[in-house]
Amino acid sequence: MLELSILGFLREEPLHGYELKTRIQGLSGHIRPVSDGALYPAITRLVKAGLVEQRTEPGKSAAPRRILSLTEAGRGHLLSRLREPKEAEITDGQRFFTLLAFLRHLPGPAEQAAVLRRRQAFLDTPASFFYRDGKPVTAEEAPDLFRQGMLRIARATGTEEKKWLSEAISALEGERTGR
Repeated sequence: MLELSILGFLREEPLHGYELKTRIQGLSGHIRPVSDGALYPAITRLVKAGLVEQRTEPGKSAAPRRILSLTEAGRGHLLSRLREPKEAEITDGQRFFTLLAFLRHLPGPAEQAAVLRRRQAFLDTPASFFYRDGKPVTAEEAPDLFRQGMLRIARATGTEEKKWLSEAISALEGERTGR
């Protein structure tokens, strides 16, 4: 998700490394903090791949700053990643949020709706954190207060997400047909 975040934020505007790190941390929050040891090697890989370019500008106080921007190849790669997200980017909630943060960069509502439909299909499949005899355990069947809490919170979040997905898909389809 680090690569997608880098490409997505650089699609919006050129940034220097510290600004980029701050935005990525804001998006991923405390769940997945971004270390310099992960960020800068990822940037280097993207530069070597021709997806990101860097230039040096004078710093505001002393040291010069490296400004990063997306190349045309980087824009194409970002669009490809958004059109065909990996399965984990659909099924993992935090990864899906990262994908959502940049989904507006896909040029057409039909393409955006197609990604949302994949998440909708995933959420419509019965699932649980816990299973008994191969069947998902519901909050009401959970053996203790804490698992009940996990399952109730997940159900409430899932219900709201499903509602939003239906609304968003309808809006995108209305936009596509000019309604």
